[in-house]
Amino acid sequence: MNRVIKTGVGWRIGWNPSVPVFKGLLGTENWAVELTEAELDDFCRLSLQLSNTMQQLASELMDEEKIACEAESDLVWLEVEGYPHDYSLRFILNSGRSVEGEFAAAAVGGLLQAASMLKVF
Repeated sequence: MNRVIKTGVGWRIGWNPSVPVFKGLLGTENWAVELTEAELDDFCRLSLQLSNTMQQLASELMDEEKIACEAESDLVWLEVEGYPHDYSLRFILNSGRSVEGEFAAAAVGGLLQAASMLKVF
């Protein structure tokens, strides 16, 4: 399989199974970071988990009420913050490279959709 890079306004995500270590990519128009396969898998899994949590909380919050939720693995920490239908996504790699990134609320929907289908062959 060849490399896949999906992009949208304010986000990009990629997968290249033919390289030895850093098979994943996350970024925006202004920055990018390469991830190991395990880091990318955890990012995708945890970001989709947080998205589901936000949707579940929607019925319990007042319209003007914002919320922040976190999820973490040994490799990556994620936080979503905002409204259940409009929230930003931050991440920090826990694996020693001291990388932190953030996606604006307008970018999260497209990023999550791409993340859910990135490695589907």
